[in-house]
Amino acid sequence: MKNIENYKQYFTKEYMMGPNALRLLDEIVSDHPQAVSEGSVLDLGCGAALSSLFLAKETTADKVWALDLWVSPTENWKRIRENGLEHKVIPIYGDALKLPFAEEYFDAMISVDTYHYFGCEEKVFGEKILPFLKKGGYALLVVPGLKEEPTGSMKELMEEWAGEEIYMFRTKEWWAGHIAKSCEKQVEVEVYESAIFDLVWQDWFDCGHEYGIKDEEFLQRGLKDILNFVMIVVKRVE
Repeated sequence: MKNIENYKQYFTKEYMMGPNALRLLDEIVSDHPQAVSEGSVLDLGCGAALSSLFLAKETTADKVWALDLWVSPTENWKRIRENGLEHKVIPIYGDALKLPFAEEYFDAMISVDTYHYFGCEEKVFGEKILPFLKKGGYALLVVPGLKEEPTGSMKELMEEWAGEEIYMFRTKEWWAGHIAKSCEKQVEVEVYESAIFDLVWQDWFDCGHEYGIKDEEFLQRGLKDILNFVMIVVKRVE
């Protein structure tokens, strides 16, 4: 893995929006370095663009497009300039379901802890995301998920914690079928669980964010036994 400790100044409540996305990005990129070895990379739902900075510094990609719907490109541009990456990271405002790019433009597409917000509907990947990926390119997606479907009291606990967002939490088997179904024979899909579940959650708890304090309570009540992070690796083959 990359030297993630160089980014510890961002492991604070001012920057973190949930379990440590930089560590999850480090994990999936380290597992699949060939996915971001050259060309243009789209950081889809980049938030404060910390993931974009990481991709620019820690991979051999030529350009990183930092796209987000909620965080302004101007705000992200300040961080990009502070890190001396004006030549390599391009901040842009955009909706993941209405990408403002030419088809087959990107060599790789990355989305860490954001894809589940817009990608659970049928055919989203095949119709809204895949067209912008070059043949032979990769999409690396990390989403919060489930080891198994909850039942009984555990299901009630999930509903209490996640509320209306409970539909976003799916098993790795569900995600594999969901992505493949939308693309027919255009892709190869690999899914597996993150190996650093406890670590990324602990960073979130330790940062002192009020939502992190609430989340720690729910995980201690039993959710940690059924939650995971699903790592999704999609290669476009045709």
